[in-house]
Amino acid sequence: MADTLLVISGPGITDWSARGLTQTLDPIDASGNLARTVNGALLDLSATQMRKYKSTISCTDQEMPAFDGVWPGMVLTVDCVPELGYLTAGGSPGRTVVSGSSRVSGVWTYYRAQLTMRVVTYTVSRDEWGAATSWQLDLEEI
Repeated sequence: MADTLLVISGPGITDWSARGLTQTLDPIDASGNLARTVNGALLDLSATQMRKYKSTISCTDQEMPAFDGVWPGMVLTVDCVPELGYLTAGGSPGRTVVSGSSRVSGVWTYYRAQLTMRVVTYTVSRDEWGAATSWQLDLEEI
């Protein structure tokens, strides 16, 4: 049963563990290095090799994902839920495209990215009386 678009190699996203999940894609902290000149102009001193993503995936559902054996530093392949987009004419995807996820809307092409990421941390909790499991997985692109 596919309750979600999210696919993660390694841990299992089990039935009833990911309905209504939220995933963020944000630039890593090292991707931005902005500085102002003495005249107040804003300069971008960022290194292009630092243009990577970090992601937080969180959810509250009935079951727990199969996180046994998942530890910080572990490498996972993630088929992300959020879409990235680029100008169709002359543009191209900046990351590997999840098979079948590409779509065109007007002059833009949108796709879901497949990223190779490391586990930074994760947490799980269980509301015994409410029979709800909450979890969060924090990742950074390699």
